[in-house]
Amino acid sequence: MQVAYFVHDLTDPAVLKRVRMLRAAGATVRIFGFRREDEAPPTLEDAPVVDLGRTYDARFVHRGLKVASQLLSAGRWSSQMADVEVVIARTPEMLVLAAAAQRLHAPGARLVYEALDIHRIMLGAGPKSRLMRALERLLLRRADLLIVSSPAFVSEYFERLQGLGRGLNLPVLLVENKVLALTGAKPARVSGPAPGRPWRIGWFGMIRCRRSLDILCGLAARRPDLIELIIAGRPARTEFDDFDGQIAATPNAAFWGPYKASDLPGLYGEVHLNWAIDYFEAGANSDWLLPNRIYEGGLHAAVPIALSQVETGRWLARHGLGLLISRPESQLEALLENLSVQDYKILRDASLAAPAAPFVVDRRDCKALLRALAGPKAA
Repeated sequence: MQVAYFVHDLTDPAVLKRVRMLRAAGATVRIFGFRREDEAPPTLEDAPVVDLGRTYDARFVHRGLKVASQLLSAGRWSSQMADVEVVIARTPEMLVLAAAAQRLHAPGARLVYEALDIHRIMLGAGPKSRLMRALERLLLRRADLLIVSSPAFVSEYFERLQGLGRGLNLPVLLVENKVLALTGAKPARVSGPAPGRPWRIGWFGMIRCRRSLDILCGLAARRPDLIELIIAGRPARTEFDDFDGQIAATPNAAFWGPYKASDLPGLYGEVHLNWAIDYFEAGANSDWLLPNRIYEGGLHAAVPIALSQVETGRWLARHGLGLLISRPESQLEALLENLSVQDYKILRDASLAAPAAPFVVDRRDCKALLRALAGPKAA
């Protein structure tokens, strides 16, 4: 199968994971994307890349202008779109480009929309938000499949605000942000550090929640006997006043920089607890998402800390995992103060005993994804 994949950021690790899934299932992939770095990778997993230019975090107007500019030159993609059978768009702005490319160069191809976050601009009551929702809704009527990473995106956004199931009839496929495991080997579970104070908390992945940083650094500075903090991944520095300065001012906190998928066992093997709380878009996307870290931490048996009242907490509760709280500013210190070594061992044993299936995606899942992309006729 020939797949064209339109992405918002060529350097996003989640994009690489999806390309690996498609190629593992046997698809030929061509990638069209913007980038958040100075240079574009020439290929991703040997799949050729069409570089659409540089964009920036938190500059939505600039990204909109870049999309408009690329729309004007979409006619030049005819050779890259030759023989494409499926066109996938990740994020609303890429759906605009993907739909135009499909109409121009591959009118018989299936159009698939991949929504792994609901951006705040899609949720407002102002004219810009209403316009964006209207455009997305118009393009959804042309789509053949909607892929989401959390069921709450369907119930809280696509059904409630975009009319899915009420005039908009579109098949939905849930593809959670699980860890990709293609070797067939049973994933190894790490035992982690010896239990006891100071409890070492890991916060890994996309780092964009200022409130979490304040909570964790505040407690680490106040109670160095109680916790240590390790942060690793990709911080969205535009969301913080001084990310690096705040870490530097907290003696028992450290930022270890970005990491690769192969680093996950080592990262989670260093911590007792996995911070899975996010207030970045509280009341909306942060309440609805199922983040990478619950799968990565679950696979490597780090005990998660999450909010009980959001989708992440509900997912963990269904699997009998983790420490669930509702108000970490007032509850976290007491929770960890009262966490005995024996209590922690019970939580850790539950994580170690959990089956790997909820946390990993294998080659069979990759092939199931490709069958869904191909549609009911192919299946």
